[in-house]
Amino acid sequence: MRCDRLERAARVAAIAFSFTLLFAIVALAQDHGRDPRQNEPGKFDFYVLALSWSPSYCEATAERAPDRTPDQQCGGRPFSFVVHGLWPQYEHGFPSFCQVPAPRLDRNIVGSMLDLMPSPRLIFHEWDRHGTCSGLSAHAYFETVRKARSVVKIPQNYLALDKPAMVTPDEVVDAFVKANSGLTPASLAVSCDSKRLSEVRVCLGRDFSFRDCPQVTRRACKRDHIAMPAMRGG
Repeated sequence: MRCDRLERAARVAAIAFSFTLLFAIVALAQDHGRDPRQNEPGKFDFYVLALSWSPSYCEATAERAPDRTPDQQCGGRPFSFVVHGLWPQYEHGFPSFCQVPAPRLDRNIVGSMLDLMPSPRLIFHEWDRHGTCSGLSAHAYFETVRKARSVVKIPQNYLALDKPAMVTPDEVVDAFVKANSGLTPASLAVSCDSKRLSEVRVCLGRDFSFRDCPQVTRRACKRDHIAMPAMRGG
């Protein structure tokens, strides 16, 4: 009987050791993936410029909440790609909400950005979550957003898409690469929902040059074909 008890105790100890080892491995992996500069304003490696296909956003929003008052960008003006945000990034991961509460955002700045980011709610959210990690003042951050947007040319056939289209992610990537000298497929990613093109995400160095970003491109859309709803008024 004593031997049985010792054997059971040994098995329990072995199981406990296995769990302890597993938790240690998981914790080590998490620490390895966490940037030591985590959430220090201004301490990051590059930017991601996220360009949202506005017709997809509006269509998806209407499906989820048909009774909701349409967002400003879903009104009469026919938006194509709009700026979702300019996101500071680490080589692995990204900072967010680097100042809580965030410095107050002047409404004059909000009004000045509506041509690129046609939603006041989006502008406030992007400042709180991403802009505070840039290490810049609100004015300087949104000027940086505007400068980053000016670097990227939208392919001509997406500027006035008046009919719904079915595309492959690779076709969208190729179109942006052809429209932008120096841009390569390793510098951008197409994202999608269950059926539609959602965004094109372009990686930019802090000097606004295109740069590779394997962690971003690894999360790109894997669907064979995705829909591009037509622009409003089309």
